Amino acid sequence: MTIINMKYSNYKISICHKITLALILSLIGIGNFSCKKIDDTQSVRLATEESNWKTLEDARANLLSVYGLLRSATVSDNTHWLMGDLRQGDFAITNRADLKSIVAGQLNAQYPVINRITNWRRFYAAINAASLFIERSKEIVGKDPRYTQINNNVDIAQAKMLRGFAYFYMVRIWGDVPLLTSSHDGDFVKLPRTSKDKVLQFATTEVLAAAQVVPFRYGGTDPILPGLYYGGNWPTWNGIIFTRLSAYIILAHIAAWQGNYLDAANYSKFVLDNQSTQYYVDGANPLDYIDMDALTNNVNYYSPFAFKRATLMVGFPFEAGNGLSTANGHIEQLTLAAPFIPKETPEMFVPKDSILKIFTSPQDLRFSMIGNSGYYRTNYFTNFASEQPIFSKIKVVGTQAETQGNFTFYSSSMVFSRLEEITLLRAEACAVLGQRTEAINALNRAANLRGPIVYDPASGKDLIDAIFEERRRELMGEGWRWYDIVRYNRIKNSNGTFIKKNGTPLTFKQFENAGGIYWPVSQDVINANSSVTQNPYWQ
Repeated sequence: MTIINMKYSNYKISICHKITLALILSLIGIGNFSCKKIDDTQSVRLATEESNWKTLEDARANLLSVYGLLRSATVSDNTHWLMGDLRQGDFAITNRADLKSIVAGQLNAQYPVINRITNWRRFYAAINAASLFIERSKEIVGKDPRYTQINNNVDIAQAKMLRGFAYFYMVRIWGDVPLLTSSHDGDFVKLPRTSKDKVLQFATTEVLAAAQVVPFRYGGTDPILPGLYYGGNWPTWNGIIFTRLSAYIILAHIAAWQGNYLDAANYSKFVLDNQSTQYYVDGANPLDYIDMDALTNNVNYYSPFAFKRATLMVGFPFEAGNGLSTANGHIEQLTLAAPFIPKETPEMFVPKDSILKIFTSPQDLRFSMIGNSGYYRTNYFTNFASEQPIFSKIKVVGTQAETQGNFTFYSSSMVFSRLEEITLLRAEACAVLGQRTEAINALNRAANLRGPIVYDPASGKDLIDAIFEERRRELMGEGWRWYDIVRYNRIKNSNGTFIKKNGTPLTFKQFENAGGIYWPVSQDVINANSSVTQNPYWQ
């Protein structure tokens, strides 16, 4: 493999084009997908009216295109990780000034990558595609007898789930965003920003309605939709499209973000109560908790990061077997270096003093010293003795055959949630509600997977602190750190200084009320739509 050039100014492959084109060629087999932005004046429809919305193949292609667009929106320019892991996060930057600006909280710095990731148009492309599918796919039922009403109902439910998830994802980033509930062809309707509460109410309604329709499994024996799904069995579809458990995970996170922990506890309980029903069914690898080796080394093919797995409960895979490996849109671009790829230093790394502060248990399999040997476990970090330890938790790297020119290809999934994550969210919800026994059981269920790590109530350690410390360890590098910091500080409601702006100390509540938890909106969006105003903190 040749050395990777990670400078954004030298990118030769558009992540949106690369991902969606691969998706179309490998999973859909047609070329009618568009990567147009929603603010563009040209059509964003998936295909011409004459050739679309007629056959079962059209339905499959257009539905999977919505998945492809939303996946592209989340991983383009590594958005998921830059926004989730860098703000007050654990990673330090080696030499990239744009990434250092994000770490420092200078989110309005004038760098191309920051301008691109703060532009929400790519999310609206996915939303528009979902709306179009909801409006038009029913036409196929009357034209192609192979496309049944039940099939259409399930497909529309998925499109609603994807649209709701997109809006939730955007609200976490920008707060108030324009709420569009129908498709738009041609000129984009230039709406002002809608209250985040109204947007999240809409998202909750969308996903909750979908949860009543979508099955637990596709292409198998699930009574909601038995039989093959678009010709594929459950091993074909698991980890690729959203299920009923995916819906309740999304609902749990929307509720937790709103501080509605009663609903978060109930939704997460539904997921955990039904997990066992998806264990070794219909020929797929089981949906189960996974041990350390399975998580980081894909032992027994269980890792949610490696290709597509039932353990990928909410997220987007890059299935290597279907030609979906890509050169960008993966955390490995930023964190790996030799010996994993031919690159001397990583773009970002976790400093040694931070690692020692975060991983305090001598029995933690993620990172700790092996006895008194002086050697450290390498599940999360490689070359700990070096100045820049390699964050090697996620390392799904392509083979020599998958390397072209200056690009190494990766196949790791964008993982939003997995069983361990939703278990820790349930622990958080139960702790806030005062259900200590339930919270401790959930916390220990997740933590014990990484060694004999048990929360002892007699220790006097704050339970909320213990839960968020475990989330910090378990979910490192998965795009959660900033959003966990927000929820933690909302729960604690401390009067201490959270941040200083122009020398003025702000509590977290003052910081949030000023809009500081959100990112600025790209100036390109504001220039294109005069109805959109900048977040006040960044004005």
